[in-house]
Amino acid sequence: MSIGNEGLGPTSRRFGVGVLIFVAIIGLLAGLLIASSMGVRPLAKDFDLTLGKKVYLAANPSSSASPNFVELAKRVKPGVVNISTTKVIRGGGRVFRHFSPPFREHDPFRDFFGEDFFERFFGGIPQRDYVQRSLGSGAIIDREGHIITNNHVIEGASEIRIRLSTEKEFEAEVIGRDPKTDIALIKIKSWKDLPVVELGDSDKLEIGEWVMAIGNPFGLSHTVTVGIVSAKGRVIGSGPYDDFIQTDASINPGNSGGPLFNMNGEVVGINTAIVAAGQGIGFAIPINVAKEIIPQLKKKGKVTRGGIGVYVQKLTPDLAKSFGLEQPKGALVADVIPGSAAEAGGIRRGDVIIKFDGKDIDEMNELPRVVASTPVGKEVEVGILREGKPLTIKLKVGELKDEAAAPTAEKAKVEMGMSVQEITPEIARQLRLSEPSGVVVSQVEPGSPADEAGIQRGDVIREVNGQGIGKLSDYRAALGKVKKGEIVRLLVKRGERNLYLVMRSSKVE
Repeated sequence: MSIGNEGLGPTSRRFGVGVLIFVAIIGLLAGLLIASSMGVRPLAKDFDLTLGKKVYLAANPSSSASPNFVELAKRVKPGVVNISTTKVIRGGGRVFRHFSPPFREHDPFRDFFGEDFFERFFGGIPQRDYVQRSLGSGAIIDREGHIITNNHVIEGASEIRIRLSTEKEFEAEVIGRDPKTDIALIKIKSWKDLPVVELGDSDKLEIGEWVMAIGNPFGLSHTVTVGIVSAKGRVIGSGPYDDFIQTDASINPGNSGGPLFNMNGEVVGINTAIVAAGQGIGFAIPINVAKEIIPQLKKKGKVTRGGIGVYVQKLTPDLAKSFGLEQPKGALVADVIPGSAAEAGGIRRGDVIIKFDGKDIDEMNELPRVVASTPVGKEVEVGILREGKPLTIKLKVGELKDEAAAPTAEKAKVEMGMSVQEITPEIARQLRLSEPSGVVVSQVEPGSPADEAGIQRGDVIREVNGQGIGKLSDYRAALGKVKKGEIVRLLVKRGERNLYLVMRSSKVE
């Protein structure tokens, strides 16, 4: 006798199906409760309605659903090296300086004794050399023995020694360095093949993705730590090409130059910096940055970059408004170098670069990286905004070249929290000005609009809201047109560079 629904009517069959669905739902809810009680948490995508399946990531690290850090560490660890360097400091100073902290800038003992106290009264104390030792990390990238690391790990070293995970040691030589990206390439000689790491694609990294760091923190050889990618594209002020991966994988002094791996065992970054006052905040150079320059380091020992000859700055909302722009998008040209590709192409100070060689420029920091990666001699189109109007300029990319005392005199009246004065021939000599046009800032009141705008003592003001300033009367006339609360845009010369700054007028009418 078979049991089925052959003898049931339509209503009974529908009731049976309903009971089955109800039982299935109860079973699913019971499964969720059990999973929760066992410490199991769902992935971000909880439930796929099309598949009717639920996927879990167990909190227990031993679960097969978790990243297998054990196997990953075994696989990639042999390609990671510890780096120890020796640097001889020639004539490192008086002997006593090596046994106590250096004098502070306004140390009362220094003020009392004077810097030449010992020379004047004791005929000087002999200078001596001393040896400075430091630690770092690196990764072997080919069978020839090339190792990638940070430039600051090996810079100035008189001796570089490499230790593998097998405890074997080798001497290394510097093949090439690039201080601008803090990347260096060194090489060891070995009589047999070396374990190597695989370089991945840092552009494919996702925020929240697991990563593993291996290095030599505080001399603790081949330390393994794990975390996630916290952010991408971080600018931390370390150089002109900042584009860091932020991670919470624990890194410390000695990790510098060591690899950051993804879960496929590919190097996606070079651990470089930490926030000294923070925990779980580390930064790595994207490996794609290194991959671009490694061929040049192997061939020439240095990196040749494209350049167009402009100084740019961030376009803030206030600056954008002062230029009549709706959005603070692009890179503001603060100055154009005479004889540069930019000058030949017709780019002017005050232009906003929004596109370069087909690539959109949304932030100021993007432009140096895009230009630097462009081959020297290539003809490109540059999209700009000039007084709010779009223009396209053609130019040929050139080669990037490597790149005052405050005056005292009668002060003009304070305007918006700063004092200015005429530029005398003596002041022009002190500030190394080729032409004595403009006015020089002699004082900035703390907490004033000028101070908040970043104006500094010794800045030379060349323009006010686009109006050229030749002398003090021009400056006062330009400010006379400004109403209380309005944005004031200044072009200032600071050292060898020009810079746009903005503030709001607070003068009393």
